[in-house]
Amino acid sequence: MLENFWFHVEYGINHVLDINAYDHVLFLIVLTVPYIFKDWKHVLLLVSTFTLGHTLSLVLAAYDIIRVDGKLIEFLIPITILIVALFNVFTAGKGAQKEKIGVLFFSTLFFGLIHGLGFAREFHMLAGKTDSKLALLVEFALGIEISQVIIVFSVLFLGFLTQTLFRFSKRDWIVVISAIVVGLVIPMILKSDFLGL
Repeated sequence: MLENFWFHVEYGINHVLDINAYDHVLFLIVLTVPYIFKDWKHVLLLVSTFTLGHTLSLVLAAYDIIRVDGKLIEFLIPITILIVALFNVFTAGKGAQKEKIGVLFFSTLFFGLIHGLGFAREFHMLAGKTDSKLALLVEFALGIEISQVIIVFSVLFLGFLTQTLFRFSKRDWIVVISAIVVGLVIPMILKSDFLGL
């Protein structure tokens, strides 16, 4: 029982930290980069909202409530990252993250749903091998949350270092990191099977 628990938690951790599927990491980077350590409660709430959306879509998939075209989802995932990255670029230094908090939470929940649907097929196969889908969902979500906290802490720590040691302005830090992510996701969008380019 405990062995299964750790297997599923580790599976969730590896799902996020998989070097070959770094879209999840990119999303977390652009979600976190506008914030600093003193905003940690706010960031944790945002990330947990993303996990909630991600888990909800897995519930819908695990119980065959929803089925979505995989090509469409694989196209939408980098689009969600691009939207958040561009939002950061155009609002950096303007405090928009704090002003538009409701919009940001609902957007994050929606993006979590999209990202969860991207993993739904693989999760559906995993869930088919277990008697307790609910326990699997909770264990998997715990693994996702652990890995997300690691990434968020790393981004906040790097932001702290660059802004204190290297004297980067907060605005420059946000713009540079978000622009790098934009440069990484545009090829992902263009290579999408959904576009068929």
